[in-house]
Amino acid sequence: MQMVLWDIDHTLIDTRGVGRELSAAAFLQTTGQVMREQAKIDGITEPVIFRETATLHGLSTTRADFERFARALTEGHLRHAAELRERGHALPGAAAALGTLDADGIRQTVVSGNIRPVAEIKLQVFGLDRHMLWECGAYGDDDDARSELVRLALHRSRVAPEEAVLIGDTPADVEGAHANGIRVIAVASGHSSEAALRAAGAEAVLSDLNNTELLMKLARGQGS
Repeated sequence: MQMVLWDIDHTLIDTRGVGRELSAAAFLQTTGQVMREQAKIDGITEPVIFRETATLHGLSTTRADFERFARALTEGHLRHAAELRERGHALPGAAAALGTLDADGIRQTVVSGNIRPVAEIKLQVFGLDRHMLWECGAYGDDDDARSELVRLALHRSRVAPEEAVLIGDTPADVEGAHANGIRVIAVASGHSSEAALRAAGAEAVLSDLNNTELLMKLARGQGS
């Protein structure tokens, strides 16, 4: 195994509502409207969430609108990093999992619907950033489709599908990985149950990241 592709939200961290609040503030700053409701977010990329949330409010948006939203969202995360650290948390086993994989010589990066600056801030806040090869990853500002993000990460990492595994918490993670021939270790630490993740076709499903020995074996393609 040469590369692990990590999802972020509900796989490695939980913002405990701070992320939504910062999205709402950026939405108001960008559109002038209060965000009364938000489109589906699980497994969805940031540009799609912004566009579909705007549609729920009767707004039509452009790429330039999204780029303004992305700048506002980044600035919000920078200003409220301390609050994110205080209210949010790294999920159980996340730090140990990253450290164990790194010690075993496995390269790691991120495939996330977050825009890259926000992805970096989120992991930095909880001390989970130092093992990530950020330039190898793919982010919401790269493409709307998660499957395309996985493809980009493979290309940037210069690894074949059989040399990678994706770790995420949603059926969308499973679908995006399988569209590129990549195995999935699904973690039921978000809103998707173990049964739902198995039904989506994940090769392995864990309740959390606490068992680093098992995670290592699965990352190496050993066990199920």
